[in-house]
Amino acid sequence: MDQSVRTTPDEMMASIGAAVQLGRSGQRSRAREALTALWEQIGATGDALHRCTLAHYLADVQDTTQAELEWDERALAAADDLTDGRAQRYDHAWQVRLLLPSLHLNLADDHRRLGNPTRARKHLAQAQSLVTDLPDDQYGGMIRSGLQHVSEALAAGSTQRLDSHPPA
Repeated sequence: MDQSVRTTPDEMMASIGAAVQLGRSGQRSRAREALTALWEQIGATGDALHRCTLAHYLADVQDTTQAELEWDERALAAADDLTDGRAQRYDHAWQVRLLLPSLHLNLADDHRRLGNPTRARKHLAQAQSLVTDLPDDQYGGMIRSGLQHVSEALAAGSTQRLDSHPPA
């Protein structure tokens, strides 16, 4: 999905991307503040693409797994409101079904780290059932690898953060 072409300029998505870069450069609290301000701007009923993207990235900059879980749940809920048509106005290659394995993977990992293996297995199974839709590219490989790591950690009873999923 990284090689896709943007179809419509979207200032909010650009702002989200800039905030995400802060987190990736080690400025987690600044990223969290910037993303939270954007969330307040769009609100809990705003554009589904913006809500899904924001919540997904806000989860990555939380200080606790519980807070991460809450944002990952918001991302999945927003994906339920997102249509392919809306996603493709931003990027012609985006399809909601291609986002879902990642969202369920994140929830599986959250529940695993919180010591709730039953819920973790439920989301892991959901992600695994959807992974066949993913292309054989870098994104698909990253999600498949993440599924394997979370599955192995769950089988081992680990609640530790995985090296393959470091905090942003």
